[in-house]
Order: sequence, then C-alpha cells, then structure tokens
Amino acid sequence: MLSVQQKLEILADAAKYDASCASSGAKRAGNGKGIGHSDGTGICHSYTPDGRCVSLLKILLTNFCTYDCVFCVNRVSSDIPRARFTPDEVINLTLDFYKRNYIEGLFLSSGIIQSPDYTMEQLIAVARGLRAVHHFGGYIHLKTIAGCDERLIQEAGKWADRLSVNIELPTQQDLVQLAPEKKSTVIESTMRQIRSKTDEVEEDRKHSKFVPKFAPAGQSTQMVVGATASTDREIIGRASSLYNDYKLRRVYYTGFSPYPEADSRLPLRATPLLREHRLYQADWLMRFYGFKAEEITTEANPDLSLLDDPKAGWAKSHPEFFPVDINGASQEALLRVPGIGYRNVDRILRIRRYHRLTLADLRKLHVRLKLAADFIIAADHLPTVSIVNESARPALASTASEDLQLDLFAASSALTGSL
Repeated sequence: MLSVQQKLEILADAAKYDASCASSGAKRAGNGKGIGHSDGTGICHSYTPDGRCVSLLKILLTNFCTYDCVFCVNRVSSDIPRARFTPDEVINLTLDFYKRNYIEGLFLSSGIIQSPDYTMEQLIAVARGLRAVHHFGGYIHLKTIAGCDERLIQEAGKWADRLSVNIELPTQQDLVQLAPEKKSTVIESTMRQIRSKTDEVEEDRKHSKFVPKFAPAGQSTQMVVGATASTDREIIGRASSLYNDYKLRRVYYTGFSPYPEADSRLPLRATPLLREHRLYQADWLMRFYGFKAEEITTEANPDLSLLDDPKAGWAKSHPEFFPVDINGASQEALLRVPGIGYRNVDRILRIRRYHRLTLADLRKLHVRLKLAADFIIAADHLPTVSIVNESARPALASTASEDLQLDLFAASSALTGSL
C-alpha cells in the first residue's frame, strides 16, 4: 500500500511530460467563504532553471492506462511504477500546498482507467470538491478525456478555469502509427463540444451576467513533435486549423524524448529543443503577427530553419517587401519587420503621430536594431545595399533626406520658440 507521499512522487513525475499548463488570464475572485483566488493575469509563476512552471500542483490522478500509445511512458505495456490517487487525496494535497503558499492552483490529468467516462467523472469529483465543498478560488486546469460524454464536459467546465484535450500527434496517420486506439475525429469532436458550450454560455451572458461561466480560460491542446516524420509545415498547418476551428487559447508543442527500451518505431534521439522553440515562434507569428500558416514554410523547405527565427527567415526570402518605412508603413507591414515586436508596433504607431522616428527613438523602445536595421527606413537611416534594390535607392535617399530636413526644421523651430 503506497503512502500519499509515494503516490505524489510517482504521479508528479509522470505529469512532467504534459506541457499544457501555463497560466491563462482567468479571473476568479475570492468570495470570503473559502480560500484562494486567481487574478486577472492568471496565476503567479515560479520557474525552475530549465524553464518549467512550478507554481501549479501538476499531477496525474493515476498513471494506470488502458491505452498503449507507443510514444507515452505511461502506456499499458510500460514497465513503470504505478499509482493512483483518490479524489479526496488530490483535494487535500491541493489545499495543503496552497495554504503553505507553494502553489496557486491545480493542473490535473490522468491515464485512462476503465473508460473515458469513468476517468472524467473522477477528475470532475476533484474539481467539484474543491469548488463546492472547500470553496477553493484558485486556478484549476482539467485535462478532458477525449470521447467522454458531453454532459461530463459541461460539468467539468462548470468547475474548471481551463479545459484541454490533447491532439497527441500532428496527423491521423501519425496516430495510426503510434496510437492506434485514438482517433483525431474523436479528439476534435470533444474540442468541438467545448467550443459549442463556450459559445452558448458567452451568448447567454450577454443577456444576463448571472449565467455561470464555462471554462472562462478557454481550452488548449498539446502535440508531441519529433516522434514521427511529420514536417514543421504539417505541424504548423495543423495548429492553425485548430485555432480557427475551435478557438484554442494555446497549442503546446512537446519535443519527443526517448526512453529506455523504447519501441523500434520511435526515433533514437530526442527532438532538438531549438526545433520546439522555433515552432513556438511560428505559433506566435500566427497568433499575434498576422502570418498565415502557409507563409511560414514552403513546400520546397517544409521545416523551420534552426539558424534563423521564422520571421527573419520570411523577411530574407521576401526582399521585395522591404524596406519598410517606420514613419509611414501600415501596422500589418511593421509587424513583419524582424526585431520589432507587436507591442512596439503599437508604440511606434502612437509616437509617429507626433514626430518622425529616428534610430535613437527605436533604441529607446528596445527594438532589436541588429535584426531590424537592414529592413527599415527611419528619419535618419537607410538600409544596406544587400537588402534594398539599387534602383530604389535614389527615391529612398530623397525621402530620408526630406525626413531629416523636416526633423531639423522642427528642432530649430522648437529652439527658437524657447528663446
């Protein structure tokens, strides 16, 4: 018979492979009857040296599983120590850790035991106990079991801040190869049910604020990359369709990590962390910079470069788009300049209403000029010959010269006025 401490050691370690547990922007105020709250920026974070979030109690309800997914260390055929919490044990652990200020919330997932419905009922029992019995106001993220009954999804969203359904692998062909018991149609059906309920509640809340919220932090998913031969183009395209179809808040990418005595169908080497990083950068371009999935890679080069970030790679392959005039270009054009983040684009648009920007202004905004300089025109700057078409330089030089004269005239007028 395992102690709670022994179970915690096993099931916390088993949960480390699930990356989809970042904060979410959920807001849940304390009600004065219980403990805990989450503020408007989600939850507070602590990070280990390798960058992992440790502010959530991140555990599995159990690492027993009836599925035999080849890439998963918790698969039924795996020879690993097994453990299982009761819902009350998870509730008590969460409250104890929270009261000691170790955590700000709970991330709870599970292997599949008996059936998807039974497993989901056990997860819901934890969330319901924390909310309804102990009036816990902290953050709760529940892993939703694909294929469970729709009524259970509705119940889970009543208690949890965020729900997530793992897509597991980029394509159905990958699932057939490494997780034949799982089907993308079933997984996406569960995502669709979450979105449908979310839309329904959002519409109802327009008419009455007393309608209970449903998973206010939305839903997310995770896919393992590098376990199959799927290209970055396929992965990015898959993520794009998930964002569009199900309004996902995040897609998380986890590089495959080999384990001892693994199946021969799996690669022997771990997926480079840099590849995982590049996928997150590409994901950011789609979510905040207006890039379409098909723009980030090409059919001829379907994988992201490990040398250049995706935005710089796109810029170098589209010289006809540049240079971009910082003082006159649209927001969409500025977002495509390497070295300029989306927040700085907003700042640039505001500042240039009052004066023309120079390189000094961009330095004050902490624009990465080592990346951006060759792709932009500023009031006192022209890009290098390597980026700009020579035939365009006379016109650009004239524009830059005019900008400089205007800035000097404005400075002279201001000086005269102050005397």
